[in-house]
Amino acid sequence: MAHKVALKNPTNGLTTTGFYGFSWTTLFFGFFPAIFRKDFLTFGLGLVIYVLLAVVTVGIGSLVASIAWAFMYNKYYTRKLITQGYRFADSDEVNKAAAQALGVSLEPALPPTT
Repeated sequence: MAHKVALKNPTNGLTTTGFYGFSWTTLFFGFFPAIFRKDFLTFGLGLVIYVLLAVVTVGIGSLVASIAWAFMYNKYYTRKLITQGYRFADSDEVNKAAAQALGVSLEPALPPTT
C-alpha cells in the first residue's frame, strides 16, 4: 500500500506529493501513472521496455516486470524528486517514516506547511 508524503522545493516554492510503498496503480496500469506525475522520461522508457519484453516473451516478461515495477516505482519517483531539490515538508512522524522507507537522510526536511 502506498503512503503519501508532502514535498516542497525551497528554490521555487512548488509543492508536490511523494509516495513510498507498493503502487497498485502501477501494477494495474503499468507506466501510465508516470504520465499523471509528469514523469515523461520514465513513461517512455518503461513503455518501450514493456513492449520489448512482451514481444520477446509472449507477454510473460512484461507481466513479471509489471509486478516488480509496482514494488519499485513509488520509491524511484520520490527519490527522483528529492534529487531535483524537493525536501520533506510533512509532519515529523511522516517525514521520519518516509525517509526511513526511502533510505534517504531526513536532513533536508522543511517545516510542515499548513
